[in-house]
Amino acid sequence: MVVPGINCIAEAGDLCGEGVVWHENEGALYWTDINRFLIHRLDLANNLLSEWRFDEPVVALSLTTDSGTLLVALGSRLILWRPCNDSRVDFGFALEGWPSMRLNDGRTDPCGNFWVGSMRNNVNPDGSAGEAGGTDGKLFRILHTGDASVWRENIGIANTLCWSPDSTTFYFGDSLANVIYSYDFDAERGSIANERPFFAGFERGMPDGSCIDSEGFLWNCRYGGSCIVRIAPDGGINRIIEMPITNPTTCAFGGKDLRKLYVTSAAGASDGSDGFGGSLFEIIPEVAGLPQSKFRLR
Repeated sequence: MVVPGINCIAEAGDLCGEGVVWHENEGALYWTDINRFLIHRLDLANNLLSEWRFDEPVVALSLTTDSGTLLVALGSRLILWRPCNDSRVDFGFALEGWPSMRLNDGRTDPCGNFWVGSMRNNVNPDGSAGEAGGTDGKLFRILHTGDASVWRENIGIANTLCWSPDSTTFYFGDSLANVIYSYDFDAERGSIANERPFFAGFERGMPDGSCIDSEGFLWNCRYGGSCIVRIAPDGGINRIIEMPITNPTTCAFGGKDLRKLYVTSAAGASDGSDGFGGSLFEIIPEVAGLPQSKFRLR
C-alpha cells in the first residue's frame, strides 16, 4: 500500500499495535500488540518479521544500556527480555491492583529512568477488548534499582511520554481527558514539576503515543482521529498528517540518520472498512528525530 509520503511496511494485523522503538545496532524495529500479547521485530534490511508471545498484555518497550536486552512493560510488571534467546527476567516493579489495573504507555527519560503510566484494565484475559474508564491511573518513575515512585494520580488513560531536545520539558497525556500536559523536567534529579496544559481539546480523536523531533516539535498520534498532529513547542498546530487508517497509536523516529517516522496502529471497524488498521507505517518527514534514551541497568 502506498499513500503519498506514507507506506505500509508491515501488515501485522495488530488489534492494538503500540510501543514502537528503533534498535539502531540491529537495524530493526520492535513493537507490541497489546491485545494479542506479543512483540514484533522487523529487520528492515531483509524485511523479516518475527514475533514472540507472552502470557499477558505487552504495553511498552525501551532500549537499555545492554544492547541485547530490552526493558518490557507487561500489563502487570516490568521484565528484562533478551530476544536472542527469549530469556525473561522480572525486574522488580509490579503494579498494585493488577488485573483490575494495567500498565500502558512508557518511555525512558534522558537520565536513564523509565516512566510508565497505568490505567483501568481494558483487556480481558483472552485479549478481547474490555471497557476503559475512570481516573484510577498513576504515573510512575522506575529507577535502575527497580525502585518506583508515583508522580501523578487521577489519570484516565496514560499516554504520551516525551522529553524536549534540551531535556528541560516533559510531556505527558491523558487520553480520556483529551489533554497533553507539559512539565518542567530536572535532568539532574530526574523529576518533574509545574504541570500545565500543553495541547487540549483537539476535536479529532484522542491523544495516544507521541515522539519528539530534533526541532522540539511533538508528533502526536490521534486514536480515532485518522491523523498525526505535529505540535510546536508553544502548543500550536504546525501540521496535520492524514493517515489511511482510523487509529494511529504511537510513533518513533528511526532508520538512517533518524530520518523516517514509524507509526503503529490499531484495528478499526469490525466491518473491514479500515482494512490496513493494525499495520506498521513509514513516513518520510522533512525533519530528523532524536535518539531514544536507554534505560540504565546499573
